[in-house]
Amino acid sequence: MLHLCGKPHFRYSCLMFLVWVFQLVGLNSGFGLDSGLNQSLTYIWPLPCEHTSGNETLTVNPALSLSIIGHGGSFRILREGFRRYKRIIFKFSSGISVSRNSRRIRSLYDISALRIIVKSGSDELKLGVDESYTLFVDKTEGKSIVWETIIEASTIYGALRGLETFSQLCAFDYTTKSVQISRAPWYIKDKPRFAYRGLLLDTSRHHFPVDAIKSIIESMSYAKLNVLHWHIIDTDAFPLEVPAYPKLWNGAYSKWERYTIEDASRIVRFAKTRGIHVMAEVDVPGHAESWGAGYPDLWPNATCREPLDVTKNFTFDLISGILSEIREIFPFELFHLGGDEVNTDCWNETRHVKQWLDKNKMKPKDAYRYFVLKAQEIAISKNWTPVNWEETFNAFAKNLNPRTVVHNWLGPGVCPKAVAKGFKCIFSNQNVWYLDHLDVSWDEVYYAEPLEGIGNASKQELVIGGEVCMWGETVDTSNVQQTIWPRAAAAAERLWSTEEALSADNNSVLQRLQYFRCLLNRRGVQAAPVTNYYARNPPSGSGSCYWQ
Repeated sequence: MLHLCGKPHFRYSCLMFLVWVFQLVGLNSGFGLDSGLNQSLTYIWPLPCEHTSGNETLTVNPALSLSIIGHGGSFRILREGFRRYKRIIFKFSSGISVSRNSRRIRSLYDISALRIIVKSGSDELKLGVDESYTLFVDKTEGKSIVWETIIEASTIYGALRGLETFSQLCAFDYTTKSVQISRAPWYIKDKPRFAYRGLLLDTSRHHFPVDAIKSIIESMSYAKLNVLHWHIIDTDAFPLEVPAYPKLWNGAYSKWERYTIEDASRIVRFAKTRGIHVMAEVDVPGHAESWGAGYPDLWPNATCREPLDVTKNFTFDLISGILSEIREIFPFELFHLGGDEVNTDCWNETRHVKQWLDKNKMKPKDAYRYFVLKAQEIAISKNWTPVNWEETFNAFAKNLNPRTVVHNWLGPGVCPKAVAKGFKCIFSNQNVWYLDHLDVSWDEVYYAEPLEGIGNASKQELVIGGEVCMWGETVDTSNVQQTIWPRAAAAAERLWSTEEALSADNNSVLQRLQYFRCLLNRRGVQAAPVTNYYARNPPSGSGSCYWQ
């Protein structure tokens, strides 16, 4: 037959015949995996709550179509999400034109359509929004065998999580040059263990262009992380535009290393299309020296520049002005006010501050409490729930606003104390979840448990989740992704998957994480080898991505 393929009227038939042959040859390739990998493992990251699978291999049509049932069809976020994942799934597949003979082409593939059913008519993204979904890849009942793929979700954000899982089921087979789903039929029922699954990005110690931040947000969606904690401002730089106080960003490193109001809005909108919140942080009263580059009156004195001057109304007027300016940009209900590492010696050593302290019968520690509580009042007046680093809880827990979310970082044991007093808590123990600690291994990250030491079920519910922290002293655009990944993925599975679903077998987790690291690489994310002694180091020698 092949010699006839040169004739115009045989070309199409020959092409279809070759595609059919290649599909038959590749039916047992399994997840697109090399035979050296353990094909009994489920290579979905993070691991779903419940799943069953079979032993059939299906082909997916490059012209995969979408139908949306329910309210989700009215939202651009879902349709854009489908197109985005379609580009990912068929990145290596050129496909076959469907402009002619589309029925004949569709019949060659097992899966040609994806149906998404969404119940909610809202696209509001709030903490605790329903991210659950059910994914079916199964045969329909009838006279002929027809496969169908369905994602059911309460919200469009659950549907986005389902699309991520579906994309991980799809693998390009280099032998047949087609996209396949192995181990069908699939039934996956999934939801997150914690509502808050975060990554802190510090853009004060080094500047990250908007596109770099977007690429990090994109990579977060692959691991189902859902909060970008944007540590915008610190001692080193104040890069954010605040129109009411235009001299504040004089504290930026340079005029090119800044974020306009429009930049911040674009980042938040981009994140929302991935189902990701952006929690901004304005750290006060410490870590604020850069503020005085434009407004030196905020410094206690010219040589002692932080904490911010607690004595002046201007200090609090400016904080209120900043929060008012950015409230519409950051709709997420949580706002981080910092409050960590406050050295009050400067207040005690500055004459007018010392006089103010004496007049108000305060010691520096009392002024620290006064400042934090006043900042909380301002944030709450803007309809935000305040988040503070744990030092505030350790110093004056009984004075904190009861709505405060305590952010753990100094070590273990703080969340149990916080929830015992009725506060909500975010787990970020620096010993295991600080990504700038390069000697922390993937398994130390993976087996860190946010609920450690909390046995009471009602108290466990007060731990809203956890966050890995990418502090910026030693990272910039040249190395940030390989410092974040793959260790952030280890925390992401701990935060998403139930304890019952997770395996205690270290070797199986390692194989699955190595596979996910390679998936990130294929998607353009510069994730470092999993088994590095020091994170972000390059490979020590030649070898497969799947074994490093």
